[in-house]
Amino acid sequence: MRKIVFLIALFFIQINFAQNIKFEGIVKDTTGLPLEMANVMAVNQVTKAVDAYSITSDKGRFQLNLKANSSYNVRFSFLGLKTKNIALTTQDKDVSKSITLLADANQLSEVEVVKQMPVSVKGDTLIYNADSFKTGTERKLEDVLKKLPGVEVNANGEVEVEGKKVTKLMVEGKDFFDGDTKLGTKNIPADAIDKVQVLRNFNEVGALKSVENNEENVAMNIKLKSGKKNFWFGDLTAGAGVAHTDERYLVNPKLFYYNPKYSLNFIGNLNNIGELPLTIQDYFKFTGGFRNMGRRSGTSFNVTSNDLGISLLRNNRAKEIVSEFGATNFSFNPNKKLNFSGFAIMSTTESDLETRNKTSFLDEDGVVTSVENKKESSKQKSNLGLFKFSTSYKPTDKLQIEYDVLAKTSKQDENNKAFQETFGIINRSQSIVTNKQQDPLNINQSLNAYFTKNDKNIFALELQHLYQYEDPFYNANLGFTPFNFPGFDNSTTRKDINQERFVKTNKLDGKLDYYYVLTNKSHLNLTFGGSHSFQNFKSSIFQLLDDGTQNEISDVAFGNDVNYSFSDLYVGVHYKVLWGKFMLTPGFTVHKYTTYNEQLGTKVTDNFYRLLPDFFAIWNIKKSQTLSYNFGLTNEFTDVNKFAQGAVFTNYNSLFRGNRNLENALSQNHSLRYFKFSMFNQENIFGNISYARKLQAVKNAVLFNQASGVSQTAINSNFADESINAMGGYGRGFERFYKANLNVGVNWSKFNNLRGAENQATESFGQNYTLKVSTNYRKLPNVEVGFSKSINKYNGDTFVNDKPSVKLDYFFLDAFSFVSEYEYNNYYNSDKTVKNVYDFLSASISYQKKNGKMEYKLSGTNLLNTTSLNDDNFSQTSLRTSQYTVQPRYVIFSMKYNL
Repeated sequence: MRKIVFLIALFFIQINFAQNIKFEGIVKDTTGLPLEMANVMAVNQVTKAVDAYSITSDKGRFQLNLKANSSYNVRFSFLGLKTKNIALTTQDKDVSKSITLLADANQLSEVEVVKQMPVSVKGDTLIYNADSFKTGTERKLEDVLKKLPGVEVNANGEVEVEGKKVTKLMVEGKDFFDGDTKLGTKNIPADAIDKVQVLRNFNEVGALKSVENNEENVAMNIKLKSGKKNFWFGDLTAGAGVAHTDERYLVNPKLFYYNPKYSLNFIGNLNNIGELPLTIQDYFKFTGGFRNMGRRSGTSFNVTSNDLGISLLRNNRAKEIVSEFGATNFSFNPNKKLNFSGFAIMSTTESDLETRNKTSFLDEDGVVTSVENKKESSKQKSNLGLFKFSTSYKPTDKLQIEYDVLAKTSKQDENNKAFQETFGIINRSQSIVTNKQQDPLNINQSLNAYFTKNDKNIFALELQHLYQYEDPFYNANLGFTPFNFPGFDNSTTRKDINQERFVKTNKLDGKLDYYYVLTNKSHLNLTFGGSHSFQNFKSSIFQLLDDGTQNEISDVAFGNDVNYSFSDLYVGVHYKVLWGKFMLTPGFTVHKYTTYNEQLGTKVTDNFYRLLPDFFAIWNIKKSQTLSYNFGLTNEFTDVNKFAQGAVFTNYNSLFRGNRNLENALSQNHSLRYFKFSMFNQENIFGNISYARKLQAVKNAVLFNQASGVSQTAINSNFADESINAMGGYGRGFERFYKANLNVGVNWSKFNNLRGAENQATESFGQNYTLKVSTNYRKLPNVEVGFSKSINKYNGDTFVNDKPSVKLDYFFLDAFSFVSEYEYNNYYNSDKTVKNVYDFLSASISYQKKNGKMEYKLSGTNLLNTTSLNDDNFSQTSLRTSQYTVQPRYVIFSMKYNL
């Protein structure tokens, strides 16, 4: 087998390097200084194709691998200098040459070169020519991005460039579903893409670009081909197939229209093959592009969600998934000063989940006292809606006003049936039926104004308001109740327990920033801000008797009516200075905090002041090589959910009681980040390590823990929690045809929890390693080979998953595309008491004539008919491993019509 792999590798290498010669040298200006980031491109005079390209290193070096005995026109260009063309006829030996570029550049020549260069750099913008990386099998933006050097796309459709997450995706400079990149990467047609522009150090507000720290901000803009502008384009896909005896279907229309004045997009998707355009996870993290106003103030106050723990799909896989999705996005520019934009997204998902769980319950010393085996099946239905409207008015270059409103609404329902067997302290079994329902509403609004009085004075006013209403309902029908409720009727055939919760939140944030530019290398920033939140929390528990009447549990220990208020007024001072290759931003913020919670007829109030320092520094080692350090002290506050002292269900066998006397936690955070990107050898290196130490952390204290039930409350821990997270990556391109990536992630955490009267320190240690190597040929099959390993250690037990994978795609006969992916998983724990091996294979073959309108495709998913997957989870009270059922094998025949 090893010999076969070696011969295949040797074959591909020989194809690429046989009869190639090296053309290298240095590009300089007229003073003899080397030019970094100069573009070098070799055009074959016979085929008129770009055979090789290079971007010079920091020492001005370039290197091209050219065909021997061929004629080339080699172009050298650099922004601001004159483009130079030289004729080169290669022979059988390497060529070395020094190139000097003159002043007074012809800008039109520069534009012409950039249009053809596979990769070019203009300031903070990295420009990829999409056609230079396409091989013919690409169908959507995601397929193109995966082939670009320095760009990665994860399984969720999130894009990372040079190790930084892309937070905004635009098409022709217009927002594409602002706050999410997945809808773009999964739906924008690959054949419409001309250029991919990566906007580093991105800031939407031009006036703030020079005064804010934008090093972590990355946006992406897609430039369309000329034939896709001022015309409708897109495609309509329809397919049908079978899985065993069940019918499968897919309908997926996509329409796009762009011109300089307005744009309109529509995406639809109806299927029962497991495709989820919008998951519950996507819904909750969909920001709509709203800025985090408190990111530098030193205060953290997050409004949590009362989501009842409705089961989330693991890896978007389940026994059965039916999805209906529709989304539209628009923008309109009536004139150069005014812009309107927005989107509407609606999704309905019905899912069947089937899971087998093994849960080990732990005592204060981490020793297993009981084991629970549970088989459960769930039916879920989620109706999700997201609606955003934005407007921007810029009457002059000095003034910009923006208004945004984002509404999120949903209707979620889950019915669960389970059979539980418990062994240990208590040996028993029972059937469990639960129902969870919720219809939350979230409306977020922002009003921002930015004014540049002159070169020295800049003002920024930002206001945000959040309204949130939640009404989770929980019902559990049990064989026996794990808790002793006052007034509970134990004579009923089944124990039918119900809980209602109503949580209302109003939160207002505002801040005014004043920037005074001292010199062209330094400025002062004064911040005046405030945040106020008011929440009301109500809950009650009742029993449904056999005759249908309600038995109210009226004891105050099992009900809530709580008012909670949080207020923060602050003043901040920051100084930013550019000192040689260093940029330093020291500062501090002074806060006045006021909190109170009102319940049980009394009020508890807390008032105090605190000074919170922060510091940011970045060392610009070279143009594309930096080292940065970030430090900050953060006051962390919890919301009303942790203050409500009446018991609430978190599960049928778990109760939680808040603590009205909680104080805030103080977190100390350090992070160090290294980044290097070189287009000369397509090398991308990044690394990040962060350390956090939290004092007075709000933790859950276990009051009692048995297999029949867990009761917890909230406390301020007297012991410090600590965590270290480190990640790094190395990527390298080789001769345009090969790409390799290595990513490593390590995390360690130590948490302290109260078990009875004893403190319990628990540690977890996780490791993730991923290696991928891929080819990018135009006329040969392309292969991506990968291997990933995850190691998670919880409380002395270790869970490991080894996952090799291979992907093959081949475009042949100018019409056929074959794509296949295989993934093998070996999941086990340290003592081999848990072991599961499973694999997935998918494949598709499609036919579309060159420039043809119709595509015919035959595809199969889970061709090996794998039935289940595994995962694991650790908490202070238990250790759980799960096996969950996934969709069976299915085959789909589809047709796609391109507009």
